[in-house]
Amino acid sequence: MADFSEARAPWEAEPAAAVAAPERPDDSPLHDLKTRIHRRLLGRLNLSNLDTLDRSQVDSEIRKVVHELLARESVPLNFEEREELVVQVLDEIFGLGPLEPLLKDAEVSDILVNTYKQVFVEKGGRLHSTDVRFKDDRHLLQIIDRIVSAVGRRIDESSPMVDARLPDGSRVNAVIPPLAVDGPHMSIRKFKRDALSGADLLRTGSATEQMLTVLEG
Repeated sequence: MADFSEARAPWEAEPAAAVAAPERPDDSPLHDLKTRIHRRLLGRLNLSNLDTLDRSQVDSEIRKVVHELLARESVPLNFEEREELVVQVLDEIFGLGPLEPLLKDAEVSDILVNTYKQVFVEKGGRLHSTDVRFKDDRHLLQIIDRIVSAVGRRIDESSPMVDARLPDGSRVNAVIPPLAVDGPHMSIRKFKRDALSGADLLRTGSATEQMLTVLEG
């Protein structure tokens, strides 16, 4: 078995300052352990080399290093918890960090990031609070910049508001200081692949039976 304690794979970076993982509203020892592992793992990644590697190869190597790092800790994680940790790291590298589970949730139509520690979603026409958190304003700004730079746009103090689209067609609007006085804000209206049916309109209160009769007539 390969020894990962000394050798570095192409996707690993030289030792550097750790990159903080998103904090959750959970003060348990398990959460603290996940945060430490997350930081150490992200601190070892050489992001510039990841594009040259196959995604399955990256997944496999990250899992190996997670196991190595966990072996140094006194509190073990079960299989599900290890997989959750790996997914969180991969979301930070390839996706939109803590927003990825919301983007994958078919019931979520809109994502509203009011501040780094306040995220709402719309499901079935109703707004719901979530426990999704970014670490801080900087973490949220990194995700916003990842979105806008992918479509050739920029967002900064001279251009503090931008509209963009995700690869799946979802619409994004982001606002940062000085236009947003209490930190970065972002909204994502997810692209709906299936057209709304009459039953959907009735369920969400967007239409009445009489309105549907007129529309269908």
